[in-house]
Amino acid sequence: MTDRNYTLLCDFYELTMGNGYFVNGMQDQICYFDVFFRRVPDNGGYAVAAGLQQIVEYILDLHFEEDDIEFLRGKGIFSEDFLSYLRGFRFTGDIWAVPEGTPIFPQEPILTVRAKAPEAQLIETFILLSINHQSLIATKSSRIVRAAKGRPVSEFGSRRAQGADGAILGARAAYIAGAAGTACALSDKIYGVPAGGTMAHSWVQMFDSEYEAFDTYCKIYPKSATLLVDTYNVLKEGVPNAIKAFDNNFGRDRRDVSLGIRIDSGDIAYLSRRARQMLDEAGYQHCKIIASNSLDELTIRDLLNQGACIDAFGVGERLITSESEPVFGGVYKLAATEDARGNITPKIKISENTSKITNPHFKTVYRLFDRKTGKALADQICLYNEEIDDEKPLEIFDPNYTWKRKTLSDFRAVKLMKQIFRDGKLVYELPPLDRIRSYCAEQMETLWDEVTRFENPHDYYVDLSEKLWNVKKELLDNKGKQRKAEQ
Repeated sequence: MTDRNYTLLCDFYELTMGNGYFVNGMQDQICYFDVFFRRVPDNGGYAVAAGLQQIVEYILDLHFEEDDIEFLRGKGIFSEDFLSYLRGFRFTGDIWAVPEGTPIFPQEPILTVRAKAPEAQLIETFILLSINHQSLIATKSSRIVRAAKGRPVSEFGSRRAQGADGAILGARAAYIAGAAGTACALSDKIYGVPAGGTMAHSWVQMFDSEYEAFDTYCKIYPKSATLLVDTYNVLKEGVPNAIKAFDNNFGRDRRDVSLGIRIDSGDIAYLSRRARQMLDEAGYQHCKIIASNSLDELTIRDLLNQGACIDAFGVGERLITSESEPVFGGVYKLAATEDARGNITPKIKISENTSKITNPHFKTVYRLFDRKTGKALADQICLYNEEIDDEKPLEIFDPNYTWKRKTLSDFRAVKLMKQIFRDGKLVYELPPLDRIRSYCAEQMETLWDEVTRFENPHDYYVDLSEKLWNVKKELLDNKGKQRKAEQ
């Protein structure tokens, strides 16, 4: 997005570990890391993957400049051999990931890195910050867009975002998940997210009267005019002045002009109903009513349930910051190592908190679709070399993997993860943003309503294959025996 080199945008321990691997002769050790998350924000039933394009751009530009080397030398803790190694550093490994716009679920890999240990460690921070931020905003955007029930939602939050990247990339993520556009002009220039906007209260205040402000605006923009009607009094002044300005500049029969009013404060449900009545009685049935002001999915749902007459929404701070739950919680965990002969050794992290026990080994993820309805039935995490035969019934296990819960038949198995890098070279064609957005909309249609509802959504099945579960169980049993022996 900028000319800044982001190679040092990493946690410092990634450098100290890299130096340690190098000094210990482990710089060529191949390892596998998985990115996954443990819980859906807002207690929802699904999340939306985003941020892959920025990871690709970062890795393609990954290099240490001379002033980076001097900065690290100044710390006085890095070996000269390691610093010399960094001069020629580049990513030479492999990456697999789910495409942006894919609905994703807890505990399943959404990105896997296979690389030499120093390379795999160095890229951890940027991968996580990119996926965590954009997946968070895309997930929130998807909830808000669904609440609007087909009405356009524009992202209005740049001024409340956490920094420039928060605004620009947040608008990108919101658009992927279905937002119609953004107020951020730079996100339009860089990524093609449609930017739009009309006026603020200051425009109205700059004139001697509200009507003069509206009339002047209509003259400047004769093909499209949306007027902000709540600077003073929506029903006594704002809407009547808007109608008067429309009459003076367009007339009631001009259906080739896009007309609208925006309400940004007050009891929006009541005001929108009364405004709709006033506009209709004046002959402006085609004039749209846009609502803004601290909206989120629950407020939008309630407004529509209360009969609000709203044609579109502008959503700011609660979208761009995901105010209700501003952390996505994706993690980056070691899953396996590989020796010089290509033999893979699974690795596991154990915790007293069972949700933090990792799934070991090099893995892939299948999504199972009902052949009749096209709906997603479950995801199964498998060993990398497993193939699911979707011509045969498949038994799906419960989340504790202690008994078989369900048998699936007449389904179609699709691998979710695509290879992005091979031997450090990009082998994946990054799709344009509009295609990502369309793909997201298509994939959302494969989810059952029970999974997408706001309250108490159905737990979507994400299960381990029997082979993978046996690997995990063996590692857990061995760790248990080791603990007993040490006691």
